[in-house]
Amino acid sequence: MHDFPFAIVGFDLDGTLSDTAGDITAALNHALGLAGRPPLGVEEVRPMTGLGSAHLLDRALAATGGAPADQAHLYDELLRYYEAHIAVHSRPFPGVIEALDRLAALGVKTAVMTNKLERLARILLAEIGLADRMAAIIGGDTLGPGKAKPSPAPILAMIEACGGGRAAFVGDSIYDVMAARGADTVSVEVRFAAVHAPAEPLGADHVIGDYAELVPLLAGL
Repeated sequence: MHDFPFAIVGFDLDGTLSDTAGDITAALNHALGLAGRPPLGVEEVRPMTGLGSAHLLDRALAATGGAPADQAHLYDELLRYYEAHIAVHSRPFPGVIEALDRLAALGVKTAVMTNKLERLARILLAEIGLADRMAAIIGGDTLGPGKAKPSPAPILAMIEACGGGRAAFVGDSIYDVMAARGADTVSVEVRFAAVHAPAEPLGADHVIGDYAELVPLLAGL
């Protein structure tokens, strides 16, 4: 019996387990092109992510001239293109596999809670070889409208789906920190992929700069 202080470790997906910005940007630029808008660069798109595909498209359209009348069609096209090209560039961050292996050896359940649509999250996790490692996968639409991050509801659902117990949540944005705080869950921010600001000011309980730091950190809490 391992004396590890957490039964569950949950992870955000985009920017936390995998750098998906390249594939997300390509899909977004496909939709923007259909609207006659100029493409955006990866670094312009990164700060727009975190609240789901519809919010991403809204922000990108606003940045390139405003919302057109056929926005619903563009959203459908964004999702269609993204699903067809979901893991062209996306791979797990360095150290993710090793960290998941160490947690599994300790008997810890791992899970994903993301604002990405659950269907797309499952496809991406399967493509990058992580789906079978997760005891639960909660997407931005899993609980219905208004129940995505920064609401704590999806973290609570993740914990329940894993059978309950003390949990930590690893993310890269202020939405992850807010959701974890609302769920009374220990938050860990990854410094290497912070979306909205440098990781330290986001208010996470702990910050790591490399996945090799994760298990030793949690073991000491």
